[in-house]
Amino acid sequence: MRLISWNVNGLRAAVKKGFEESFATLNADVFALQETKLQEGQISLDLPGYFQNWSYAEKKGYSGTAVFSKEEPLQVVHHVGVPELDLEGRICACEFEKYWFVDVYTPNAQDGLARIDHRMAWDAAFREFCKNLEAGHVPAGLGYAETASKPVIMCGDFNVAHNEIDLKNPGPNRGNAGFSDEERESFTKLLDAGFADTFRMLHPDLAGVYSWWSYRFNARKNNAGWRIDYFLVSDQLCESVETASIYGEVMGSDHCPVGLEIAL
Repeated sequence: MRLISWNVNGLRAAVKKGFEESFATLNADVFALQETKLQEGQISLDLPGYFQNWSYAEKKGYSGTAVFSKEEPLQVVHHVGVPELDLEGRICACEFEKYWFVDVYTPNAQDGLARIDHRMAWDAAFREFCKNLEAGHVPAGLGYAETASKPVIMCGDFNVAHNEIDLKNPGPNRGNAGFSDEERESFTKLLDAGFADTFRMLHPDLAGVYSWWSYRFNARKNNAGWRIDYFLVSDQLCESVETASIYGEVMGSDHCPVGLEIAL
């Protein structure tokens, strides 16, 4: 089974840059998007054979996630269950027969870590949300159905480079948004809660492979990037992971797609 995740940084713009061609070429069983930046009815994608599920931000032209899958989900969850954190369409979680698939667009801490408190609150709520899904519990009082316990596959833009190997210039960026001690420690807590970073699990020492590059300073041309897009799996799925990939050659956004092949 092939899974793909891509922060498209505006889906309408990405479509003009060949998104549908890249989508067809990557040929995923489940394809997750982040930062769609649109509201319901603002785009119509012709994706034969796929069920489309969307989470929209209340603010127009902002955030947003989507999951396109060949298998119809049993249910789709759009909330982590904390009202003040559920306004930006940052979660699209699909329950399938054998697993939960969680697509996330993590809040950016912003310049000067201006939004670090919001970010830390999100990280804590998201970590609890994913552990609850494993146990068969969904956010209460929102109309979702309780379900059996099953493993979680999560993906998306986590807005953090976990370790120095995960960005080109760790020294000058230490303490900045995406490479602050708070964010890195919070990501470690997520892994310690029982999840594995699939790319680093299979490629523990592979440097110079990134998923995001600034539009400034010819960053992509010079490969001055960051690895902030991930596939994580419940620890019980680690032995089922076959490949973990980063498709740096795919253009159309300041991020590139990341992928996971797993036998379930």
